[in-house]
Order: sequence, then C-alpha cells, then structure tokens
Amino acid sequence: MDYQGRQQRLIEDLRASHLDALLVTHLPNIRYLCGFTGSSGALLVAEGGINLFTDGRYTEQAKTEVQSARAVISKKGPLSAAARSMGRKRFGNRASKSQTLGIEGQYLTVAARRSLSDELPRHIRVREAPPLVERARMVKDADEIRAIRTAVERGAELFKHALQTIRPGVKEIEVAAEMEYAARKDGAEGMAFETIIASGARSALPHGRASSTAIVSGAFVVCDFGVILHGYCSDRTRTVYVGAATVEARRVYDAVLASQLAAIDTVGPGVKIARIDQAARKTLQQNGLAQYFTHSTGHGVGLEIHEAPRVARGQQEVLRPGMVITIEPGVYLPGKWGVRIEDMVVVTEQGCEVLTPTQKEFIVI
Repeated sequence: MDYQGRQQRLIEDLRASHLDALLVTHLPNIRYLCGFTGSSGALLVAEGGINLFTDGRYTEQAKTEVQSARAVISKKGPLSAAARSMGRKRFGNRASKSQTLGIEGQYLTVAARRSLSDELPRHIRVREAPPLVERARMVKDADEIRAIRTAVERGAELFKHALQTIRPGVKEIEVAAEMEYAARKDGAEGMAFETIIASGARSALPHGRASSTAIVSGAFVVCDFGVILHGYCSDRTRTVYVGAATVEARRVYDAVLASQLAAIDTVGPGVKIARIDQAARKTLQQNGLAQYFTHSTGHGVGLEIHEAPRVARGQQEVLRPGMVITIEPGVYLPGKWGVRIEDMVVVTEQGCEVLTPTQKEFIVI
C-alpha cells in the first residue's frame, strides 16, 4: 500500500482546507494512512511529521505495522499523548501565532473533544475538518482493488454452504453458523457484518439477521454475507426459494433482477450516483413494485462495509475509476416475503466490472 503517497496527498488537502494539522482518530482511517491495525490510536498528520500515538499493548505491533510515520508509545491515552506532543512543538504554519488543528468530529464524543481542547495549548484552535480521508478512500488504488477482489471471491464461496444447509426445519442461525465456520476455516479474518439469513415473513426485513426461526417451505430465504480479508470487506446477497415456487414469486424475483441489471448498466465514470438509484427504481416502478423498495440502492465498500459513496436518491457525487460500490435493490412485502440481489462492482475507465461471481438464476430448494 502506498502509505507515503496517501499521507502526502492528505497534507496537500490540509493546506487547501486551511488546516495546520489533522488528528485522525477513526481506526479505519488510521489504518488507511499508516497501516496500524490496533484498537487504540491517534494519528497526528502535519507537514513537519506524522506521528502515531498508542499504548504499550501495541509496542511490537506498531514496530511491524506502522509505515511512513513515527510510532509513539505512551502511558497516557492516545488523545492526551497527542495533545501533549502538540504543546511541546509547533507544526504547520510556524510563522503564524495561532494554529488550527482539524479533528474528525463525527468520531469524537463530546467528552473526548472537551478533554482534547482542555489539554491543548491556547494558541491551537480546534476545528472540525471536512471528511478528507473518507474522500480519499472512495477511490481505491490497484493494491486495494486486488485485496477487495480476493475478499469478494473468498466470500462468494460461502453461498455454496448456504445452499447445502438451507432446508425446511433448519434454523436460520444454523445456516449462518455453517457459513461463518467455513469462512474462518478458509482464512477469513472475520465476517464483514453479522450474517443475514432471513426466511419466510422475516425475508421482508431488509436487515433480518439470522435468528432461531426455522426455515419453512413456500417462501424466500435472503442470504446476505461477506468476509474480511487483508482488512478489506466483501458484500453479497442472494435470495433462494424453498418449496414449489409460485408464479408471483418468480415475477417478483425477475423484477428485482431486472432492476439490479439496469442499475449495473448505468455505472460508469462521470455518472452521477443518483442515476444508478433512479435506474433501479424505474425498473421496479414498471413492474408495480417500486413502493416496496425501501432502502438505498447501494454503498461504497472497502476497509469498512459501509463507506462513501452512498448510492441513493439525490446523491450528486460523480463516479470515478477505482470506486467500489454495491448494487442491491430489493422488494419487501410486509408479512409475506422479500427478495434482494446484491453484487459489488468497481468503476473502470470504460464502465464497470462486476466483482462478484454472477450466478443469479432463480434457485429453488
């Protein structure tokens, strides 16, 4: 990973944002900038140097992981250690009497922000910074896309275990357990999110996490799953039918699939994200099902399972090569059942590439 390049681009963004330094506290952002994967840390980014503050639990880990930054092990908490460091030396625009420190406001509690301000010297002003690191993370480099591709391919294999386990009478949590056990055996660092196995009327819950409910015949089962590999997430949803499928079930499934394919066909460089969402909804509207599509069409995926950009109505962000997003329209009929189909795609110079293996035919168990 090009940590030095990421840091240098961030410093240039700090200048443009009139910030002398940025205190990064969101752990995925810290990992993105210097490679550190510990659970406690604060990264101070300034033109004069980049320092990671953490505690003694991570002395050896920091030595091996931290790239293009100096690791500082402190007995104090990371925020306190960073504040004390800033009190000992100036950074950024040294000619100015006052200095401005950017913080990631959405990741700091009110108490943590107050504590930080109390420990900083008076000449340092604290200001909430724009989401500079999140903006950079939206566009993946070649190393990131390779890592994501591997996670996607590894995660997709879990669907085979779902198909072998889903039967009437089997509990949703049993299906999830088989998939998660297989993921761990295959080397996954963890699940990207709590596995969703939602059957029968529960398939109409967009985030129906696996429960002790037994799978019944004559209904859909939504399977939404993903793994973490080399720090990067995968996300895939497939929906199967248990028992003899009705004409209505096939009609709804085909409509969701047509919606997803229409949205994928819209993806390309220079396209406003709202157009993708619009394409998915238009297809469902033509099938009289748009009112049952109750969430956004997708989201970015990377070090986190949900990250920028959000693929939804009104989003004016323009797609750029290297962005990785999900396309996941769904139809949810309350009290009856639901269908969702999801793939991950990467924006290319010519259009897009579907990263997820594309098996999407109507499956009856």
